[in-house]
Amino acid sequence: MTDLPPLAGFTVAVTAARRREELGALLERRGARVVQAPAIRIVPLDDDAELLAATKRCVDEPIDIAVATTGIGFRGWMEAADGWGLGERLLDRLGSATLLARGPKARGALRAAGLTDDWAPPSESSAEVLEHLLGQDLVGRRIAVQLHGEPLPDFTDALTAAGAIVVAVPVYRWVPPDDVAPLSRLVETLAARQIDCVVFTSAPAVASLLALASSMGLEDVVLDALRSSVLAACVGPVTGARLERLGVDTVQPARSRLGALVREIVAELPARRRTLRVAGHAVQLRGHAVVVDGEARELPPGPLAVLAELARRPGVVVPRAELLGVLPGGGTDEHAVEMAVTRLRGAVGARVVQTVVKRGYRLAYEPEASGSAKYGGAR
Repeated sequence: MTDLPPLAGFTVAVTAARRREELGALLERRGARVVQAPAIRIVPLDDDAELLAATKRCVDEPIDIAVATTGIGFRGWMEAADGWGLGERLLDRLGSATLLARGPKARGALRAAGLTDDWAPPSESSAEVLEHLLGQDLVGRRIAVQLHGEPLPDFTDALTAAGAIVVAVPVYRWVPPDDVAPLSRLVETLAARQIDCVVFTSAPAVASLLALASSMGLEDVVLDALRSSVLAACVGPVTGARLERLGVDTVQPARSRLGALVREIVAELPARRRTLRVAGHAVQLRGHAVVVDGEARELPPGPLAVLAELARRPGVVVPRAELLGVLPGGGTDEHAVEMAVTRLRGAVGARVVQTVVKRGYRLAYEPEASGSAKYGGAR
């Protein structure tokens, strides 16, 4: 038997617009079933009137301080400025300003443009850049802040409150997707708790998903799912801030990188699932599969729902009427429960589910040999 991929049996939704194929491939390589549901799209630079207006503000008057937040964003700004015939004038303005780089990629982009940064925070965080700036007298100083999709209102508002004249430069602005159907389906499956993890790589993606959920009348249901059984994985603190304010615990890597984010998901998702010792087998229920003695076996929705309910109360007899209530689509015929149990036994072993005559079914649970996890054995 080959080693079980760490995310086998789990369904992970990706909301990213940029690099979604790369992120999806990283997750699939680790065994996940990936659902692509872009929550945003990027406005093409050549068509972005807001970026053009901000660039003109930067070249029309001297800039005292400029902040480069991302390498790709700063390079995109320079390329757009060249396309509009403003590249040389913008470089002249930036060359006379104090330049701050949020991290090494932003520093590399500055240097590739022939510029030299004056300071960068060891933490690569916007919060430390803001603290550095607020330690100075900013009254009347013009500060250009290169954004990358995220408005960063706390950052720019704090500078304005300190007396600075802030020019926000919105590179790669994000707006809702042209086709919202995949995101709508994600909202519905989230509400039904048929997703194990949702991955967010930008704050606008969080806002877009919640806005659509609200318009569908499902925001509270989606938030309840994210607060309990669905893992919210965010690339960094800015991305996760709104969810955290709404009471959703998020998983974030120490460094805002896709590889690090996937490693956090790999560490967290399996740990949320309890391993039960049942009829001599190690059984772990995952999103769309059950792992039996280290082997993932996919189950249809009906048997999976029955197993989840039995695993929620291991060793307890669950009446047929209650199991009927958890079957997808419901129903009134308890024969459907018997059929689901038969298929379940065929997939995981005949002795795993015990029949208690005239009462119902239970798992052949061996509590002294079972493991535990933070969120129990069921969704």
